[in-house]
Amino acid sequence: MYVAPSILSADFGHLARDVAAICDAGCDFVHVDVMDGHFVPNLTIGPVVVSSIAKAATKPLDIHLMVENNTFFVDLFAPLAPEYISFHIEEEKHPHRLAQYIRSLGIKPAVVLNPHTPPETVEFLLPYIDMVLVMSVNPGFGGQKFIDVYEKIRRLDALRKRINPRCLIEVDGGVNDGNIRPLKEAGVDVCVAGSYVFKHPDGFKNAIDSLRV
Repeated sequence: MYVAPSILSADFGHLARDVAAICDAGCDFVHVDVMDGHFVPNLTIGPVVVSSIAKAATKPLDIHLMVENNTFFVDLFAPLAPEYISFHIEEEKHPHRLAQYIRSLGIKPAVVLNPHTPPETVEFLLPYIDMVLVMSVNPGFGGQKFIDVYEKIRRLDALRKRINPRCLIEVDGGVNDGNIRPLKEAGVDVCVAGSYVFKHPDGFKNAIDSLRV
C-alpha cells in the first residue's frame, strides 16, 4: 500500500516542516488538494504555496484538482513537475483530451470519482490514465466520515484488470487503520490520509506504518 498524506490536515503555520516530516517518516507521495471555491465550497492553496511544498518535499507530489477550469489549473501547477495531476470526471467536458494534455507535460494523468459516480464512467478512459482516485467522502473538507465504497472499488478493480492493469486505484477520505485492510482487499493501491496521519497520537511514522498492509 502506497501512502499519500494529505497536507490539507497539516499545520499551515509550519507547512514546510510538516511536509519534510512526512517525507522523512516514509510516505510515498505528498497529496495536495487544490480547491477553487466553486466546484467545492472550500478554497485552498495556489501555486506559490505548492511551490514551497515542492521545495520541502523529498517525495513526489500528487495534486488533486477540485476545480471548475481544469486546464487553467493544470497549467498553473505543471511547472512544479508533480507525479500525478488528477481531475474530477464530473466537471470535465473533455476528459480524454485533458488526460492526453497532462501526459504531454510529462505528468501522469488521473481521474477522480465522487462517491456517487459509478466506476463504469471511466471505462473508456482507462487506457489513457495512470490512476483513478475514488472519493470515500464528499470532496471539499478534511476530517469527514468514511463512506462505504468497497463494492465500487471492486467493480473498478475488475475493469482495470481487464483494460489497463497498470492503472492504480487510490482512495481518499476517512482512511485509517480500521478500514485500510478491506480497502486493500477491494483493490486499492494508494491511500490518502490527512487527519489520521497529521493528528495521530503516536506521530507521523507510526501512522504511516499502520497503513502498510
